[in-house]
Amino acid sequence: MTTSRLEYHLQLLRHLRTILVALGDAEQVPEESHTLFLERFDELLTLLPQSPLESQYLGQDLICQVIQRYPQIAHLVPRDLLWFFAGDCLHFMPDQELALYQQLEELRYEAELKGDAFDWVAHKNALSQQNFSSEH
Repeated sequence: MTTSRLEYHLQLLRHLRTILVALGDAEQVPEESHTLFLERFDELLTLLPQSPLESQYLGQDLICQVIQRYPQIAHLVPRDLLWFFAGDCLHFMPDQELALYQQLEELRYEAELKGDAFDWVAHKNALSQQNFSSEH
């Protein structure tokens, strides 16, 4: 991918934040708790680039909370974020999807060992199409 792995996931988080803001603007959630949640979400956006490993648990917690607190947008949570933060987030992924992401990680690791660039999105799309065509 042309952007770093971390930057890619930060972009996904920013996109998810715009969805959360729109949800609040549409007055579909209690304003006070939503505002506090967005503050914690912003904290993750600030801390993640500085301390990716230390931010992992906060990320897991917030992504799980998005799905639990806002079920109406759960389908809009990028699957890559579930995999990236792992832990409890993986409970929201079916086995078939987990297998796909495991394949992706193995390919990424192999490319990293060889010193090759790895385009996560392109490989994910290729694997998804490959898996889709083998099912049908």
